[in-house]
Amino acid sequence: MGLRTQKRRRRENKTDYKARRIMLMSGLPRVVVRRTNKYFILQAVESVEAQDKVIATVTSKELLKNGWDEKKGGSLKSIAAGYLTGILMAKKLNEGKYIVDLGMARTRKGGRVFAVIAGLVEGGLDVAHNDKVFPSKDRLTGEHAGLKDMITKVKGGLK
Repeated sequence: MGLRTQKRRRRENKTDYKARRIMLMSGLPRVVVRRTNKYFILQAVESVEAQDKVIATVTSKELLKNGWDEKKGGSLKSIAAGYLTGILMAKKLNEGKYIVDLGMARTRKGGRVFAVIAGLVEGGLDVAHNDKVFPSKDRLTGEHAGLKDMITKVKGGLK
């Protein structure tokens, strides 16, 4: 058996085709979580015959409209921001069963992407998860960075 050329998106570390196939086979819609240099981007995506259709999109930039104060050191890609962005997405989708698509993001216990999943779960979405990998409560609520007041203000103002 000869060597095969990898697909372009695999070579660029953008798509894990095996994981994508498994997600598509489940037939469930998925919440795609991506982290940029500044923000979190969450998209609810349905696949119909391997064609992806975006149902809803939420970015952590929307926290600014809900009382997040960026000038006080509240990074929009922090654990607390990811948690609140997850809650925002859950509120937007109301309820339902979803699969979380983390893409090629590195996953570490207590990491930022797991903070997003914790927000989705707390917001009321039915998502397969393991509580052991979530960041601690004080990190989710921003107590370690002095963001506790800001978080309660944002949580109260979520639409």
